[in-house]
Amino acid sequence: MNASVEAQIIPPLRDIGGFGVRRALPAPNRRSIGPFVFFDEMGPADFVPGQGMDVRPHPHIGLATLTYLLDGALFHRDSLKNDQEITPGAVNLMVAGRGVVHSERSPQDFRAAGGRMAGLQFWLALPQAEAERAPSFDHFDTGQIPLISGEGFRGRVAIGRWDGATAPVHNHFGPCALADIALDAGAVYEIGADYEERALYLISGVLEIDGKGFAEKSLIVLKPGEKAVVRAKTDSRVALVAGDPMDGPRYLWWNFVSARRERIVQAREDWIAGRFLGIEGDAEFIPAPELKAL
Repeated sequence: MNASVEAQIIPPLRDIGGFGVRRALPAPNRRSIGPFVFFDEMGPADFVPGQGMDVRPHPHIGLATLTYLLDGALFHRDSLKNDQEITPGAVNLMVAGRGVVHSERSPQDFRAAGGRMAGLQFWLALPQAEAERAPSFDHFDTGQIPLISGEGFRGRVAIGRWDGATAPVHNHFGPCALADIALDAGAVYEIGADYEERALYLISGVLEIDGKGFAEKSLIVLKPGEKAVVRAKTDSRVALVAGDPMDGPRYLWWNFVSARRERIVQAREDWIAGRFLGIEGDAEFIPAPELKAL
């Protein structure tokens, strides 16, 4: 595409019951960036009093979910008996390993008052040697997430190491990073080649790279080994994802990630048969869809 950019992905907006979602990964021309195999932007959506978001109980294997809110609030529950409210800037990381169930719903106070909801959700594939590890859960409040700043920019490092800061979140995935970066209009920011695979998701604003403009709601995949100079044409906000290549391809089906087809088949059978532990206080059940060719 140009000297620094390998591809641009413009995820379509899908409506899921009045709530818009853009899925940047996986995409037809790009399945992953480092261990990041799934990337959704949720919203923004404005809920009136009495309404809210309900991600019903569902299972995962072989991955970690990372929820990062830009606005609003969610309440996380899982089969490990964790109950945790998520607020903007906090990092909520659940490692599924051999199997876990979780739900994310609007907290009661948010639902009663209404308000704006927006956020990012990621799945990170576990290394094959760690895919069947015991599930676990970590939560880090906003004040625990390290800040980065410089001329015309400021940001937060949600996972891994970026721009001299290291997140406290335990890294189960090998070398990788996730950062939330705000750029003032006119700011210049250099993206180093610390990781082989890197991409910028433009949440808002307009950027220029090598003289080409990029509008909001697009994933800009950078070329391996090449530094990139980003110029903000307007006030902008980006989510940077980066990492070294995974140890082999992954299959994604429904909520499951694995290097082996048969493991996904087994996980589906386990869910149907009720062999996953449930969530205390949130017993709603979602049937597994029909399994088509992987």
